[in-house]
Amino acid sequence: MSYPKRTAALASAAALAGSAVLLTAPAAHADVVDVNYRCQTPIGVKSAVSPIDIKGVRSGSGYKITMSWQKGVSSSPVELGKGAMSPSATIRLGGADSGTLAVSGPANAAAIPANTPIKISDLSGTYTPKKSGKVTFTAGTLTIKALGTTTTCTPTNSPQPSLTLAATAAGGSSSSSSSSSSSSGGTSSGGQLPQTGPEDSAVALGTLGGTVLLAGAAGALWLTRRGQTARR
Repeated sequence: MSYPKRTAALASAAALAGSAVLLTAPAAHADVVDVNYRCQTPIGVKSAVSPIDIKGVRSGSGYKITMSWQKGVSSSPVELGKGAMSPSATIRLGGADSGTLAVSGPANAAAIPANTPIKISDLSGTYTPKKSGKVTFTAGTLTIKALGTTTTCTPTNSPQPSLTLAATAAGGSSSSSSSSSSSSGGTSSGGQLPQTGPEDSAVALGTLGGTVLLAGAAGALWLTRRGQTARR
C-alpha cells in the first residue's frame, strides 16, 4: 500500500474509533422494577405484581416520560368493552427534584374479559426540569376508571426507581438542590434520548474518543513526512 493510501486509512480508522467511543457513552440508566400493588376495587381489595419500566426522551425544553406495565393488574367481575377503561398514574420524583409527575394514556383498545388481569396501556407525561441534575422516577399510584367506578392501586413494597435521568434544564443551569415539579404534567412527543447516568463517565468517554482521534492524526502526519523523506 502506498504512503498516501496508508495515511488516509489510518486517519479514517482513528476517526471511526473516536466516533464509536462517543456513541457508546451511556445515555440512560433504567431498570425494570417489580411493583407490588394493593388495589382498592369496588368489590374489595386485590393484589398484583407487575414489572414497571419507565423511559425518558428529550422533548423540547423537557422530557417525555413513558411508564409501561409488563403484566396486568387488578381485574373486573364483568367484561369491560372497548374504550370502557381509562388509566392514569403518578410517578414519584427524587434526587434533584421532588413531588410527583402525572401520566395518562388511552383507554383500552380491545374488550377485557371478566376476571382477567387488566393490561394497562403505556402512560406518558412531560417532565420539565427547572434546574439541571440527576432525577429519579419511581412508580406511584395507579388509578383505573371503568363503568363509573374507580380502582386505586398503591405500591406496598417501596419500589426502587425505574429511571435515573440526568435532566438538563432550559439554559443548561446546573444544581444538585431540590426544585419544584409544578411544571410537570401533560403529554408530548418526539425528541432525542436524554443523557442519564454518571455525567463524568460521558465526559471521560468523550475525552478518550478525542485522544484516539488525535493519536490517529499524529500517526498519519508522521507517515506522511516519512513518505516524503523516502521519496527524496
